[in-house]
Amino acid sequence: MKITVAIIDKGGKEKLYSPLIEHYSKLIKLYSQINIIDVFDKKIARAQDVSAQMAQKSYSDALDTYLSKNSITIALDPSSKQLNSEEFALLLKDKSDVTFLIGGAYGFERDFVSKCNHAISLGKITLSHKLVKVVLLEQIFRGLSINSNHPYHK
Repeated sequence: MKITVAIIDKGGKEKLYSPLIEHYSKLIKLYSQINIIDVFDKKIARAQDVSAQMAQKSYSDALDTYLSKNSITIALDPSSKQLNSEEFALLLKDKSDVTFLIGGAYGFERDFVSKCNHAISLGKITLSHKLVKVVLLEQIFRGLSINSNHPYHK
């Protein structure tokens, strides 16, 4: 299995979250390949200074390349359905290639979300992008554990 997490984020090492990201990435590698891609450029930075609509368009443009017919694409979208861990695990079950897409501060355009195979919400609260990355990686590991009947999820 191959899992990609593409996120609108400046990236870089961060003292608080980097060890957790590395920890969960290592655990995920017991079950799957994992590739975390931070996407941020001058176009996104400029668009965020102009308007929410321009920012959303820049996120769509930047992440459009990750919408692939060969991969199940899952957008993280706060207005979408919230899943419990077992339902989340089903998104991963028997898949060979899954890509999670995380937008920027202004979220995704509705059109972009509709191009994805699934859209899910991690909850109604607002989280920093680095924390979303950690939470998502933990849920990916939990989902893979559930699918493998590993006791981690209990």
